[in-house]
Amino acid sequence: MTQKTTITKQTAPLALFDTLEHMSETLGQTPVAAQKYAEDYRLASEFLYSYRGSTATFNAYRREIERFLHWCWSFIQKSLKDIKRADVESFIDFCKQPPAAWITTQNYPRFSNQEGQRVPNPNWRPFVASVSKAAHRLGEQAHIKTYSPSQKALQAIFAVLGSFYTYLIQEDYVAYNPVAQIRQKSKYIRKEQSSQVIRRLSDLQWAYVIETATLLAASEPETHERTLFIMNALYGMYLRISELAASERWEPQMGDFHRDRDGHWWFRTVGKGNKERIITVSDDMLLALKRYRLSLGMPELPFPGESTPILMKSKGRGAISSTRRIRMIVQDCFDAAIARLQQDNFDEEAEQLKAATVHWLRHTGISDDVKTRPREHVRDDAGHGSSAITDRYIDVELRARHASGRKKKIHPDE
Repeated sequence: MTQKTTITKQTAPLALFDTLEHMSETLGQTPVAAQKYAEDYRLASEFLYSYRGSTATFNAYRREIERFLHWCWSFIQKSLKDIKRADVESFIDFCKQPPAAWITTQNYPRFSNQEGQRVPNPNWRPFVASVSKAAHRLGEQAHIKTYSPSQKALQAIFAVLGSFYTYLIQEDYVAYNPVAQIRQKSKYIRKEQSSQVIRRLSDLQWAYVIETATLLAASEPETHERTLFIMNALYGMYLRISELAASERWEPQMGDFHRDRDGHWWFRTVGKGNKERIITVSDDMLLALKRYRLSLGMPELPFPGESTPILMKSKGRGAISSTRRIRMIVQDCFDAAIARLQQDNFDEEAEQLKAATVHWLRHTGISDDVKTRPREHVRDDAGHGSSAITDRYIDVELRARHASGRKKKIHPDE
């Protein structure tokens, strides 16, 4: 594998770690750039590969570890075992303002196939500048000069590197965790005074979205009965997009809808952290499932152990494995709903809907249900680790707070 050996602020590094699919092929091999730090690279590879049960987690950890290794080896010429607390703080500052040569405005594949070998892609960069979905719709373009990591991105650095050094301690490679020694993380990460506002659809927006999906299904059933089912499942069962797409660790099947001895229907899934859970299937969700199956020429309800994929590809055979494809299906429905909102003169609602993502449907379903269902029930269906997470979806206090402050006078004589 050919790789640059000298990296500066004017030159860009090449990717160190391939996709999860190909990483098993390179375990035990050391790229040229890591020869001096071969043990660092070996341990980092084994640490990353231990997360092969979740592609999303693997990708997130790979991003942070790769940046950190390049910085350690190229900018301060240190091994992982020589890193101190001050070094980690310097790395955080580096990530807030990385060199322009390390930034791109679009995602490139890390490696490509050349003559039967996996070769690093010279267009790839460790950092990607982007703009919000709403800004992109307004014509705003990403630029490397405006790159700025979000608060979540900074939090991810601490979380991933902290976990990595815990692993290195367990492997007897280092004696302590320099990330854990950073006591004042607040100078890097802002603390929120109150709960974060949950991004969700308004009642009007959701009404238009689900009505639009229903109209699409009626006009083009072969294409959009699947669209309607996806919208119902994301909202009605709070599913994450990764819980609908097939992957190495999980392929959603019709048999995952099952009835217990009391006649109650549940849906079994595997979510974040490779954790399995069962989700309540409401009467409306069961009707949505029946409609979807009938549109596929199947019996209304699945039989125990039925292995038919829930979401089939439009062309070819097998389950949809691309989360990007599901996002496109949802976005097409959003776009059609936006057009209908504009046609009915709900311009503000339409403009706000342009910023919505697939995950907003999960947020909306949880937010609507937590108003009427016990929060513990919503917590378990959503797969939240604690009730505190579910509590963030309760916006009653925010509504009351705004109502009490809405009529506050600035001019007392008025």
